[in-house]
Amino acid sequence: MRALDAIFRPQSIAVIGASRNREKLGNVILRNIIGSGYGGAVFPVNPKETEIEGLRAYPAVSAIEEPVDLAVVVVPAERALEVARDCGKAGVKGLVVITAGFREIGKEGLAREKELVEICRTHNMVLLGPNCVGVMDTHTPLNASFAAGFPLRGEIAFISQSGAMLVAILDWSLKTGLGFSRFVSMGNKAGLDEADLIADAVEDPNTKVILCYIEDVKNGEEFLRVTDEATREKPVIILKSGTSQAGAQAASSHTGALAGSDLAYETAFKQTGVIRVRTMSELFDLAVVFTRQPVPRGSRVAVVTNAGGPGIVATDSIEAGGLDMARFNRETIEALREKLPREANVFNPVDVLGDARAERFRFALERVLDDENVDSVVVLLCPTAVAEPLEIA
Repeated sequence: MRALDAIFRPQSIAVIGASRNREKLGNVILRNIIGSGYGGAVFPVNPKETEIEGLRAYPAVSAIEEPVDLAVVVVPAERALEVARDCGKAGVKGLVVITAGFREIGKEGLAREKELVEICRTHNMVLLGPNCVGVMDTHTPLNASFAAGFPLRGEIAFISQSGAMLVAILDWSLKTGLGFSRFVSMGNKAGLDEADLIADAVEDPNTKVILCYIEDVKNGEEFLRVTDEATREKPVIILKSGTSQAGAQAASSHTGALAGSDLAYETAFKQTGVIRVRTMSELFDLAVVFTRQPVPRGSRVAVVTNAGGPGIVATDSIEAGGLDMARFNRETIEALREKLPREANVFNPVDVLGDARAERFRFALERVLDDENVDSVVVLLCPTAVAEPLEIA
């Protein structure tokens, strides 16, 4: 059993602050857990109710006769510490604290958050949050969150410091039909942080690609160690915000984050092999690429195109991105020269000319892929009157 199984694969769940009111988060989360197809035991906890959504309700976690792996806490911040102590005494293994009102509100909230951490440490409980949207795992399956919707099953893990970013990515995934293995909202990161969650995603057999949105890093040394090891196994793609002074100030007010120097982050990402993106669209595009294509063996890239201009732009982008334009061996160059028109460029980028049909593209692509000096190929098609886009694709 892995350390974070209490969060991602619990055998039983208590929803503390469950409600009969369908407009309250305590009811939304309870219905999401039930509606996700979760197969374990579910215990609503509310001292004022005896039944919620067809399930027996309990006055406290300590009143539940069966072991509880995970407690989802949706009570006001003033009661969160009392609830956490009750969970610890009852032997709960993991807490997902949805409740806000901790570090992000200032000194009083920070003191409350520190005490929450100490309670979890004392009772050996894994803590996610507080001030988070929750967690989803499509392979358990489990939706212990208040997000609207549940992703298709897939191989992408998304770890987010922002609940709104998590919801935005979830909405995009549902519109595009791209599957995810898990969604995790870190919130204030009082317990589990990006390093913990990346490390667990690397060990997760259902995850192939790891996406992150972060505003800061909680433990720089541990982050460097974890990402350096993780990127040897799976692609780790990070959208880091707070790059400008105004953005850093916004990040601090959002979750109480200290954003730090953007240059330091840029250096860390390069040293550890993390792929940094700067827009949501880049994050989406790379998620799709890495789920549909194998990870390249190295950094040597070839370009096959039917237009010179786009080939030059691609060359600039490849080198600007820290990759290398592949140098073909003699056999590849001779094979291309023999079969392609005289006017074609047989060096990298390969220009098969504007009148190229599918067969010419196929030949050039096969020759380039056979070259031992090529790790990956970018194919660019400029639509012309004689091009056959569907056949070429």
